[in-house]
Amino acid sequence: MTPQAASRKDNLRASLWLIADMSPNIWALSNVKAMGLDYAATQLVFLRATVGLVLVLPWAYRERSAFLSLDRLGLHAFRIILSAVTLAASFFAIARVPFALFSAINFTRPILLMIMAALILGERIIKPRWIAAGFGLLGALVAMNPTAIQAGGNGMVWGLAALTLTVTTGTLAIIITRKLKGTPTVVMMVFYTGGLALFTAPFAAMDWVPVEPDHWPLLLSIGIFAQAAQFCFLKAHWLGHAGVLGPVSYLSLVLSTAAGFLFFAEIPGLPLVLGATIILASVWYISRTA
Repeated sequence: MTPQAASRKDNLRASLWLIADMSPNIWALSNVKAMGLDYAATQLVFLRATVGLVLVLPWAYRERSAFLSLDRLGLHAFRIILSAVTLAASFFAIARVPFALFSAINFTRPILLMIMAALILGERIIKPRWIAAGFGLLGALVAMNPTAIQAGGNGMVWGLAALTLTVTTGTLAIIITRKLKGTPTVVMMVFYTGGLALFTAPFAAMDWVPVEPDHWPLLLSIGIFAQAAQFCFLKAHWLGHAGVLGPVSYLSLVLSTAAGFLFFAEIPGLPLVLGATIILASVWYISRTA
């Protein structure tokens, strides 16, 4: 097999892994959306992290030699804090904003990542990419739709504020993850799940709501689906190139819109469709010119 054919095969397999990542991720978010008004976001994050830690511990035991020489603990701690804020804010937001809007705004992360990389890491960004970033942020404003915000009341306003925080801290967490390049994957996952559980435990305890017996399967499945999605995501990015995986990820917007329609009777309006289109076009251009 030629190198070009092998690369195409790897990209195809990576695309399939990325598509496989979308289903459990959307199921996890759907369960959060269904339960998010009954339980505090920190309680949901704590349960999700605890389940994830239990699932990853056998792998950690098998690869325990990877934990013998740990460094950059400060960066790991900062990543955990950012990830905890990101997850708590995203769980709060998904319960209060339409599924399609949640996904569309999350697609602005590559735009913010580019801007932060320029400001924090000193990366040089060409002028056309700055223009595309501006259009992408404009698309986010169009998608939010002031009329829909006003109709949604305080819940919608706070949900959008949490969604903005989600994208910002999530993008910072990506930059920290870049700085941790070379750390074994098992170490990253154990620190992530264990750190999240430890960091959110006191906040979850303060806001803890007794769980209804019939809610436990849904709540526990959030962690199971999230870990399955993370595994598929890692497999995809081990095999494929970002330039190939980027456009494939756009399918998640279609699937999340379908989930919002089928499970929560959410019908996206024209501003959301137009704004999402502008965001995706901007992200596509930025990824193609990287």
